[in-house]
Amino acid sequence: MTNSEVVLTSEGYKKLLDELDYLVKKRRREVAERIKESIEFGELAENPEYNDAKNEQAFVEGRIAQINDLLAKAKVIRRRSAKADKVALGSRVTLRDLETGEEEDYLLVGSVEADPSNHRISNESPVGKAIIGKKPGETVKVEVPTGYLEYEIIRIKK
Repeated sequence: MTNSEVVLTSEGYKKLLDELDYLVKKRRREVAERIKESIEFGELAENPEYNDAKNEQAFVEGRIAQINDLLAKAKVIRRRSAKADKVALGSRVTLRDLETGEEEDYLLVGSVEADPSNHRISNESPVGKAIIGKKPGETVKVEVPTGYLEYEIIRIKK
């Protein structure tokens, strides 16, 4: 488990609460029922259904513990309605790739919520580190395995 603060958006915090609620109220019961049913199949040492159910129980309990740990250390960032003049956690940022001219919108989040395929980048990622604290019109250079990428910050929304 992590000992440091976990940065979450209010949406990310709610998503973790919802997952915890589902795991505690529904999955726990379902797994317990599977274990109970698998015991009826006989000898536990040679019972793959029982072993599978116990492994699933361990996974569910581990995830419950992990979420509880994350929530205990969570710092929820609130998007301010004030003018967005600098990139910060919780900012929606439009970046223009200076090589291709393509523009993409991203939400800057903590590492727990990062999901690049859904345009949610971590403040700990190379791009996230490069853009944090920057203003619209500024450019950043990001080192990648094949060289460098350059982006211009087009706009910021909170």
